[in-house]
Amino acid sequence: MKNVEFYQAEENSILKRAVQWLADIAVVLCLAWFSVYAFGTQVQISGQSMTPCLQAGDVVLMNRLSYDLGSPDRMDVVVFQREDRRANVKRVIGLPGETVQIRQGRIWIDGKELETEPELSRVSLAGLAENPVLLGEDEYFLLGDNRDSSEDSRFANIGNVKREQILGKVWLRVMPLVDLQLIQ
Repeated sequence: MKNVEFYQAEENSILKRAVQWLADIAVVLCLAWFSVYAFGTQVQISGQSMTPCLQAGDVVLMNRLSYDLGSPDRMDVVVFQREDRRANVKRVIGLPGETVQIRQGRIWIDGKELETEPELSRVSLAGLAENPVLLGEDEYFLLGDNRDSSEDSRFANIGNVKREQILGKVWLRVMPLVDLQLIQ
């Protein structure tokens, strides 16, 4: 009788360890899926509109979760979906409720000149922002860092970008590996 009890206890122990092992695997897979979905969506940069920050062919990771929990801030590099369903990467310049204007080659927000790095401050073509652009309660004004070679909010085919068009925040360049870095 002792042998039967010994084998039943051993079988229960093996079954218990197998169930625990499967539960651990399920938890790890769920965490991995969440991490990739929230922080690891890959986006490939096309064109030179974000030079010098990002180059054509760079692969970046987008954080979807940051804007589910908060709102884009000025100077964030974001991925947004255009009306034609293509994803684009640009920098947030104007926030909801603000008035954006480009005059004398400079960006003005609510009548005050935007203070930023020298390479991001000059704008040779004002486009729609030649006249004041009032942003709605859910609209953002986005510009590429390479102001002379960027299709952005200055042009009618992009215009003001609505909050629901913004997919997430670019936070890490992963390719090429030699340029691996956090994006500011």
